[in-house]
Amino acid sequence: MIAPNFARTLDSLADVATRRDLVLVPGFKNSGPEHWQSLWQEHSPAFQRIAMSNWNNPDVDLWIDATRRLLTQRQRPAILIGHSLGALAATCLAAELHPLVAGVMLVAPPRPSRFEAVERVPHARLEVPAMVVASQTDPLMPFSRAEHWSRIWGAELVDIGDAGHINAEAGYGLWWQGMELLLRFEHRMQG
Repeated sequence: MIAPNFARTLDSLADVATRRDLVLVPGFKNSGPEHWQSLWQEHSPAFQRIAMSNWNNPDVDLWIDATRRLLTQRQRPAILIGHSLGALAATCLAAELHPLVAGVMLVAPPRPSRFEAVERVPHARLEVPAMVVASQTDPLMPFSRAEHWSRIWGAELVDIGDAGHINAEAGYGLWWQGMELLLRFEHRMQG
């Protein structure tokens, strides 16, 4: 079900996009056509998406490089909206203090060990605003570990309950509530 105020949400996202770039950083194997990241991009020109030639090599540095490439083409600060492996890559760029990373929304970050990224993922507070959106039933990250990483990164933790890996397979298609979380996050960034 789409919220009755969905058009207002899209208008608010368009307004945000006048101040910040909204960069989608998909996870391993990209996000398919029914995934919320793909549907967000389909419904709103406010979103940009990283591009990679090979989405099947789960090396976090490839995701970091692809995100850097997109940011070099931009001029405004960006909010990185990462899902799964893309969330881990977003934390790495935030930790590097990339000048165009204004904040990170990290949806269903997996255990770094799943992608051999333990040494690469920051083990310190991020110097930009951060939000972790986590599920109580994510097969790639127990909720207690999501709490742990949120504390380390200094991120606001949003518990969305029984949501699996917050992807199309878990029933998260358009996920307009995620758009509302993004708007809330961006509003908090304005301070």
